[in-house]
Amino acid sequence: MSEIAREIATQPECWRKAAEAAPTHADALPTPGARVAVVGCGTSWFVAQSFGALREATGQGETDAFTASEMPPGRAYDLVLVITRSGTTTEVLRLLETLGGSATTVVTAVDGSPATRSAGATITLPFADERSVVQTRSATSALALLRAHVGGDLEPAIADAEAAIAAPLPVDPARFDHFVSLGRGWTVGLANEAALKLREAAGAWAESYPAMEFRHGPISLAGPRSLVWTLGAPDPDLDRDVRATGATVLGGELDPMAELVLVQRTAVALAEARGLDPDKPRHLSRSVVLS
Repeated sequence: MSEIAREIATQPECWRKAAEAAPTHADALPTPGARVAVVGCGTSWFVAQSFGALREATGQGETDAFTASEMPPGRAYDLVLVITRSGTTTEVLRLLETLGGSATTVVTAVDGSPATRSAGATITLPFADERSVVQTRSATSALALLRAHVGGDLEPAIADAEAAIAAPLPVDPARFDHFVSLGRGWTVGLANEAALKLREAAGAWAESYPAMEFRHGPISLAGPRSLVWTLGAPDPDLDRDVRATGATVLGGELDPMAELVLVQRTAVALAEARGLDPDKPRHLSRSVVLS
């Protein structure tokens, strides 16, 4: 079994630990009404997108999400929340240096990293760290922590994730050449992450969109070799239009994070069907460190 497959299977336990840890870190996390920026790179950026949209949707306050290399200078925030698995990503460290005296909290899986030494506060989730290059449980555990912080009950999501790990895959991914992930609200970030897992682990042609944008051009690419997967509640009219192209439509049955678990498993299965090692994707490393 690959390392990533083992790590995917541990997510329910990791989410429970992260949710239980949330109250102990309340002082380092955004307070209601605070103006917040959430920052990350790659997978961590997509977690930032999800949490930003979720925090606003729950009435907690204005929340922007940026990739670390593109955060606009000069904006005033009460807190900058930085998500980074390793704490060594160059763009993250450069941003923390630029922020200087601003209020910052780093959420990471590795204690004592350069990012933790540059932040005002640190939340470490060591139980969620990974050996695989491809992130799974570290990112979802960070999101579990943040969902619990804004008042979410993670137990239904954990139960759905356990079901997602135990169940057979809903499709044979080798039947498809084209993969599309769709989301709405806070699940747009999860859709972006789902497509990234398929690209990273399996080298797949994978796209992601806010669900209602799919009809504004991208649906022209859909056909019998397309798998369109919605993370969150599907739109019946959109599903009807996608099915009319001959594409296969999935999603909407589980908590969106548990749907992501199914996509992660699908990415691993597709990689193995293609003779690839999902733990060692091409041209990627555990952390992007630039010279």
